[in-house]
Amino acid sequence: MTGTLGPVGLSLAYLRQNRLATALNLLLLALGVAAIAGLALIDSQMQGRLTRDVAGIDLVVGAKGSPLQLILSSVYQADVPTGNVPLSTLEDLRRNPLVREAIPVALGDSYQGFRIVGTTPDYPGHYQATPAQGRMFGAAMEATVGATVARAANLHVGDSFAGSHGLTPGGEVHAHTPYTVVGILAPTGTVVDRLVLTPVESVWAVHAHHHHHDDDGDGDRDGEHDEEHHEEVAGAQPPREVTAILVRYASPLAAARLPRAINSETGAQAASPATELVRLMSLLGAGLDAFRAVGVLLVVTSALGTFVALTNALQQRRYDLAVMRSLGASRARIVLQITVEALLVSGGGTLAGLLLAHGGLALFVALSPKARDFGINPLMVAPAELGLLGLGVVVAAVAAALPAIQAYRTDVARTLAQS
Repeated sequence: MTGTLGPVGLSLAYLRQNRLATALNLLLLALGVAAIAGLALIDSQMQGRLTRDVAGIDLVVGAKGSPLQLILSSVYQADVPTGNVPLSTLEDLRRNPLVREAIPVALGDSYQGFRIVGTTPDYPGHYQATPAQGRMFGAAMEATVGATVARAANLHVGDSFAGSHGLTPGGEVHAHTPYTVVGILAPTGTVVDRLVLTPVESVWAVHAHHHHHDDDGDGDRDGEHDEEHHEEVAGAQPPREVTAILVRYASPLAAARLPRAINSETGAQAASPATELVRLMSLLGAGLDAFRAVGVLLVVTSALGTFVALTNALQQRRYDLAVMRSLGASRARIVLQITVEALLVSGGGTLAGLLLAHGGLALFVALSPKARDFGINPLMVAPAELGLLGLGVVVAAVAAALPAIQAYRTDVARTLAQS
């Protein structure tokens, strides 16, 4: 038996004899590793993406409401806006000596689930985004699209498309005001990859047309008086507004004075991305810690299960091990045999857990638009995963330690005499 089967082959044969216990231990370890690895993947990618998207933005000014919602909607493009602020707010900030740069963001429409953002070339410039094809938008109804948008929507330079009302698919299509793609941005690994960028004037033009179209529908309902009233309304323009303004300070003094002045003296609110990012990570951290604890518990349970299985198997195979010793197998060979068996279980469970984590994350990304919004990539490898491979070795060592010691101390003659 020892001549035809090495440690690995013999261990596999023993594991097949105890299929149920082996499968259960593999499952427990795989689930525990998957939970820890999945959380590590989400945590590392989200923190990296959140930090990159907010880098260099000192303040966000928008309509009053939740500061966190303002940051999520205007910086991360992952929530609905709190409202709009007058264009005069942008003009006042640009004249303020405490402000180095004020970038407008105008939201309201989308294309195939990707947001159309009215802004200036300073916005992609802030993220160091440059056109890989074509050029940056300039005139109204020109659009420069992010790399992810171009790939997912199959857009090319020169194509035309119409946005739909709202930030999610299914809204009314603005067919009378199409955009023309004039450029496609190179990938940046930031929020810009998932956006359709256009001048703020484009957003105003689309909604002015929508406003007039709605007025046309209302003006036909009553008589001549309503028609005269419709002519007056149709000539009116909706107020010029922006959704939010991304601000960079001109000096450290601005951090102490500007937010307080905006919150107390204007109808807008000022939110600090750094402060809200810390709050967001603390909210996410509590849930991640809970799931991580469950993963650790499953790994510990698997280690205990493997230990119990090896101990029971040792008792059942005492005669087999004694025969191996009598046929020339050394004590070290017996210890190696038990250790290899534990390594096969822990290694198989760890690898299965890592595959399960990436597969589950891929499914989550496919089903969740929010995951795509945050740029979660199931193909990326988190540094913590290398540590999990080491964890598999530790689990094997702990599970095999006592059974290996017992096998090492086995009295061959007594065991054969008792059998």
